[in-house]
Amino acid sequence: MARSSARPAPEPPRPAPRLYVLAPAAADPAGSAAQVAALRAAAAEADIAAVLLRAAAGAGAPALAPLIEACQAIGAAGLVEGASAEATALGADGVHVEGTAALKAAAAARRPDGIVGAGGLRSRHDAMTAAEAGADYVMFGEPDAEGRRPPFETTLERTQWWAELFEPPCVGYARTLEEVEALVAAGADFIAVDTLVFDAPGDGARALAARLVLPGAAS
Repeated sequence: MARSSARPAPEPPRPAPRLYVLAPAAADPAGSAAQVAALRAAAAEADIAAVLLRAAAGAGAPALAPLIEACQAIGAAGLVEGASAEATALGADGVHVEGTAALKAAAAARRPDGIVGAGGLRSRHDAMTAAEAGADYVMFGEPDAEGRRPPFETTLERTQWWAELFEPPCVGYARTLEEVEALVAAGADFIAVDTLVFDAPGDGARALAARLVLPGAAS
């Protein structure tokens, strides 16, 4: 058989990562309105793929309704933390959960159209178990309810490992612009941020957009 002279087609370049915004817990209508304004300002400067929404204790899931509407208006997926039934009732695009049992229950409730993401993954085994249970994405390094997070070096290592070996998208949490750049280089599909957007929505999102560029990409 004659050897083909055609060169193998190069792999298409991977797309630049997108933003995944962790919104503060919505406590009251005024707080929700401020978050809506912040999301609109940020979306004018950067590509926001998803927003994780959380209701403060005692506020109830209905406090999230205007935020879900705002997410969908800017073309971002509005995801509710934990509460699958409430997310469905509010018309959210999906849920974000911790733990295999919660993940399986949410996947059963939200399929075939809803997004189900997995966080709170403290080991490689946790991440692989979440993917096997049907997670649409895995998240590494996000802070817990007290604001504590794993060392960033662990998040970076976990993100690079996942990006090299697994197909489901991964989200890496960054607290600084320097961490954003490191996660972009490591291969994260999405970069999770919070105060980098909400402390200064316009300027913050503009600075983030400038860093969501793949190494070697043309400016």
